[in-house]
Amino acid sequence: MHENKNKSSMWPVILGAGAVALLLKALFEDEEDTGKEIKKRIFISFAIEDEQYRDFLVSQAKNERSPFTFVDMSVKQPWNEKVWKQKCRTKIKSCDGMIVLLSKNTWYSSGARWEIKCAREENIPVIGMHIKKNDQGAIPPELKGKKVITWSWDNLAKVIKGI
Repeated sequence: MHENKNKSSMWPVILGAGAVALLLKALFEDEEDTGKEIKKRIFISFAIEDEQYRDFLVSQAKNERSPFTFVDMSVKQPWNEKVWKQKCRTKIKSCDGMIVLLSKNTWYSSGARWEIKCAREENIPVIGMHIKKNDQGAIPPELKGKKVITWSWDNLAKVIKGI
């Protein structure tokens, strides 16, 4: 009888261990098991004159179907350039990729061009995206050899999926 009591007192331990195992499995399932895609962290580079297009892209990123989240490094107040570059590099390094919003302003944007150069130095995938289909500016030399697309939800989702 004493032996049966020990066996029956093990059931809560066995059930508890099973519950913990199921909980851990649920917490650490990878995307293949869940069927959900992990959202990519994307750094958005843009000329300050194109901020409205960045804002529109940010609102797209908040859509639940969006394949990415964004990292905002836009400067709201004047920063020391050295400090900005250090903070910006840290953010870029933490991302899966960079989307450069291309317009006639990009060529003249030293900040956007530095961000592209930084991403290349850090081996972060960079994709250029024209913000206007029929009014495209010159592509900065920092994007040489990189994929450039025209802005559409399908194009954006496709390139981000490939990052």
